[in-house]
Amino acid sequence: MGKCYFVSDLHLLANRSAAHQYLEQLSRTAQHAEVFVLGGDIFDFPWSGMPIQRAVARAVNWLLQLTASCPQCQFHLVLGNHDYHQVFIDRLVRLERQVPNLSWHRYYVRLGNSVFLHGDVANRRMDARGLAEARDRWLDKRRRGPFLSRLYDVVVLTRLHKPVAHLVFTKRTVVRRVLNYLESVGQGHGDGVRDVYFGHTHRRLSNYRYRGLQFHNGGAPIKGMKFRIVEARR
Repeated sequence: MGKCYFVSDLHLLANRSAAHQYLEQLSRTAQHAEVFVLGGDIFDFPWSGMPIQRAVARAVNWLLQLTASCPQCQFHLVLGNHDYHQVFIDRLVRLERQVPNLSWHRYYVRLGNSVFLHGDVANRRMDARGLAEARDRWLDKRRRGPFLSRLYDVVVLTRLHKPVAHLVFTKRTVVRRVLNYLESVGQGHGDGVRDVYFGHTHRRLSNYRYRGLQFHNGGAPIKGMKFRIVEARR
């Protein structure tokens, strides 16, 4: 069986993203992969600083270039909250029909004994209905104004976001909430799931065991945070 990889939270289009430092590595990895899962918030429409139509066009162009450069690799795009926008979803519906090695998924994708999801269910305890309701509020999210964007840049520059992420998203709290959601959609340990790959929290996590499952998170290429491309099991 060919290799499978997972990344999330690139936040492409946002100023605070340092993903450009890893895009060449991502492309090289995909050229030797059979499956590559893009696990949500790959793009950041609210913080892009540009009209949604232009931002979506850039996102689509990036996906087209990536999939065309690695025709042997099957890409799965799982949406996160920051790239969950109706304009983008409408474009993905058409794009999936045009690009044979690209599939998109609203909430998660199951591949063998592994489940891949974004992880915004870690914000609070929620089931499938709760996630759907939370995501609906992002469908037409407007871009953030320049003042808020500059303020966020200062937070990232001073690395104030790092201790906040560690305080809010403790490992046990996160995996418990993720598992609660997965069990609500029939993707728990009793359903044959062994490994869970997720993002959103921007905190790296590797082989964290909880209630019979192993949880993995590659972090995020945001200043002050650690990031890696995760080789996944299926």
